[in-house]
Amino acid sequence: MSQELLILVGAAAAVGAVHTLLGPDHYLPFVMLSKARQWSLRKTLWITALCGLGHIGSSVALGLVGITAGITLRQLELIESQRGEIAAWLLMAFGIAYGTWGTIRALRNKPHTHTHVHSSGIVHVHAHSHHTDHVHPHGADGRSLTPWILFTIFVFGPCEPLIPLLMYPATALNPWAVLLVAGVFGVVTIATMTGPRLHLDRAPWAGQSPTGWRDDLPLRDRDPSGTLMSEVPAASFQMKGATGRGIKDAI
Repeated sequence: MSQELLILVGAAAAVGAVHTLLGPDHYLPFVMLSKARQWSLRKTLWITALCGLGHIGSSVALGLVGITAGITLRQLELIESQRGEIAAWLLMAFGIAYGTWGTIRALRNKPHTHTHVHSSGIVHVHAHSHHTDHVHPHGADGRSLTPWILFTIFVFGPCEPLIPLLMYPATALNPWAVLLVAGVFGVVTIATMTGPRLHLDRAPWAGQSPTGWRDDLPLRDRDPSGTLMSEVPAASFQMKGATGRGIKDAI
């Protein structure tokens, strides 16, 4: 490997990592959606990798077409800029739509309690929310369209430094150098996109929400304060004798 190619490969790795870390839109959507939709780590990683592949592949394809067809770098940069604007508006629209849907769902599913008094005088309280009254953006087969919406948005999103800083300089060497540089850039970019999700999964607070709720349990097993119903002493829900009869009479 020549010194020039070695420098380009190192630059591709560095630029791939830095441009991804400096652009939160490369990883925050996946972190937030995996939490909101309770995606498994495996599902989150493959969705992130798929979107990263579309993100990089579209720029690589455009760069190869430009190099083969002799399109000037200025023209390619103009196309990339237009793609970036489209991707920004699409991501904004998706965020607004998803946020609106989440707010409506949260209001509908607000947990509440019911008190029941039995003829024996035993009183118990249970909390629940109406999970069945909600709508997801599903396709005909019932699978979520969210990953494919994200994929489409990332396909439109350009990798701004790839073509002018890496691919075009590599053309001065040979075609294989162009592919090698693009490949290194892509691998490092995708690895950096998945890094934040892996870090959160291994964090000490993994599996807990900011309110202290255990995210691995359904909402029906918690009371409105977030306490697990199984952890509340039975005495809190059972009142016998005169107290129970008094409540029953009052009802």
